[in-house]
Amino acid sequence: MGLLRKTTSTKERKDGMDQSRSRRSFLQTMGFGGMIAGFVGFSYQSFRSLVPNILYEPPMRFKIGLPSNLAEGMTFLVDKRLYVFKEGKSFYAISGACTHLGCTVKQTKLNQPKRVEIDGVEKEVSSEFHCPCHGSKFYSDGTNYAGPAPTPLRWHKLELSPVDGQLVVNMTEEVEKNFRLTV
Repeated sequence: MGLLRKTTSTKERKDGMDQSRSRRSFLQTMGFGGMIAGFVGFSYQSFRSLVPNILYEPPMRFKIGLPSNLAEGMTFLVDKRLYVFKEGKSFYAISGACTHLGCTVKQTKLNQPKRVEIDGVEKEVSSEFHCPCHGSKFYSDGTNYAGPAPTPLRWHKLELSPVDGQLVVNMTEEVEKNFRLTV
């Protein structure tokens, strides 16, 4: 007996090849897509490892103590570069960073108070702020009058903490010159 051989028609062969090709192209597409997804995931993971999850900047809102514990007159907070003034029950805060290039200004007591005109009003000043870097000078209210500083020193908002009654400085919120917090 002879072997029976099944003969396939051309149409059946063509359908089988199309099926084979479509399966092959599908698997190639899936493999290529998987490689791209893996590469994207690896790239994201590599880049993300370079970005820290923490912020190394100091907080811009912080407590400085109870109002009764602050000394009358001026207190300089070195680490915050901030001058806090207490006049009776009134408080205000002026930045110690020069508006020219950010050097820390120093408060200088004048030998004699002098009369100056600030914003059209004549005032008596007994101290000034001097920038040691480039010679900018500011009156005691922060108004610039000499040197390269383009603007006055910044005034920052003070508030009382409702939790424990401490003074809170908000350095992200600038206030008008001559702002006072009265306790």
